[in-house]
Amino acid sequence: MTNNEMRRYELGDPNQECRYPVRFNGLHIGRIYRWHGAWYAVPAGQNEEIRVAAGSVGKELAAGYLVAMYELRQITPQHAEEDQETAPREVVGPVPLLHPRMPATPRNTEAACKAMDGLAEFLWTPLGGYPGADNPWFLRCQLCGWQGPRYWSHLRGRNGNPPSTFRHPGCLDAEKVRAAITVYGK
Repeated sequence: MTNNEMRRYELGDPNQECRYPVRFNGLHIGRIYRWHGAWYAVPAGQNEEIRVAAGSVGKELAAGYLVAMYELRQITPQHAEEDQETAPREVVGPVPLLHPRMPATPRNTEAACKAMDGLAEFLWTPLGGYPGADNPWFLRCQLCGWQGPRYWSHLRGRNGNPPSTFRHPGCLDAEKVRAAITVYGK
């Protein structure tokens, strides 16, 4: 498949499981997602998760895989709402500590508690359980209400320093972020 053929698809906004819908010529042909560095594809109307690629080109390869399957007539397009919910669900009650894919080991539980505390300090609301530092986590920004996937490894700061004041596109400017979050004043 050439680069031109791979670009004929469109990715929609991710759902709360951080799965991106893939459309080809306006038809919903499946979803792709990242988990522990690998990219997976789930063809429309199916539940089978197919590991496609890893690394920075994984998103394009996973979407391209769905396009190739569709062109081979191995995927029957679905209406996106029939295949899987796309609009964020309102959270009722507390979210689970761990994402369903994360085993409840002492190490994962400790990391999840630390991440939840960090989210509270940096004014993020989790909309699902902790998926691990390098997996996408669907969050709500408490400063502006934006919702979408972020990575805890990008949000936690490094070497004792607070994280970047850039939170996501369209959020408050750096000065307002510093004023709203007390950790920047320490």
